[in-house]
Amino acid sequence: MAQLLVLYNTPADPAAWCSHDAASVAGFYSPGGSLTVNHDVPAIGRNAITEVAQSFMTAFPDLRVVMDKVHVQRDRAEYHWTLIGTNTGPGGTGHRVRISGVERWQIGADGLIASSQGHFDAAEYRRQLEHGV
Repeated sequence: MAQLLVLYNTPADPAAWCSHDAASVAGFYSPGGSLTVNHDVPAIGRNAITEVAQSFMTAFPDLRVVMDKVHVQRDRAEYHWTLIGTNTGPGGTGHRVRISGVERWQIGADGLIASSQGHFDAAEYRRQLEHGV
């Protein structure tokens, strides 16, 4: 059952991110779930995860997240994605960004994401913020 929840109506479904409703992204995490991006301090709990998602949605008002592939194995999943958008939010650079990454999910007993370890090339992301794609 957890595998079905990972594949349908989860952050692996780009509609969750493209809806610009950060709470809908966080709703796919267990109540005490965590999201870590590039080894930063983890966001723990749905409120903190909502804040992380909202920060990207605010920075990139035209945000699109494209699912490249999802690999599911028992209670784990690996979600490969590409983020596309223009950094026109408050304090933005106005440059277009296209960055790919991966999230490694541990699925909890409730069928939701208990832990997500996200990774993308931070140096390339900064370069694109400064100079565009």
